[in-house]
Amino acid sequence: MCQAWGEGVGDLVERGRQLAAIDARVVVKVPLTAAGVQAAAVLTRLGVRICTTACYAPHQVFTSIAAGAEYVAPYVGRMTDNGVDGVAAVASMNKIVAGSGSRTRVLVASVRSAEILGNLAALGCNTFTISPQIARELVGDPATIKAAAEFEEAARRKQENSRGNMGFSI
Repeated sequence: MCQAWGEGVGDLVERGRQLAAIDARVVVKVPLTAAGVQAAAVLTRLGVRICTTACYAPHQVFTSIAAGAEYVAPYVGRMTDNGVDGVAAVASMNKIVAGSGSRTRVLVASVRSAEILGNLAALGCNTFTISPQIARELVGDPATIKAAAEFEEAARRKQENSRGNMGFSI
């Protein structure tokens, strides 16, 4: 994804077209401002893939859908920082998209923990952008690490006691 920038619709459209020309896989991000939504609608009609970004409220999802955005990106962590229940707001956004029959996908950003990701996944969200730290948390649960070490130790002991037949009785 590449962020378009500019002071008005014309700037956003021009930069969006330039970014999209880099490669067909590029998704152009535009802010959920009046100019951004207008630019998104123009760019979508031109065949440019769009992500409306900086989504902070469920009602903004309707605008993204109407503009033809492929993705809408709410910032769950930042919403929570602003005193909003970010998980509940993102879950509502996901329900709006599902209920609309739109192909727009909720791309959850500003995920601050694996627990929040898991909670949102349980509520139906399936598209996330995460930091390397969160990726490590997804595979780093202390109980899992302890259990894996215990399995390895048990296998090592069994192999030592079974003289090379990998623990199988033949």
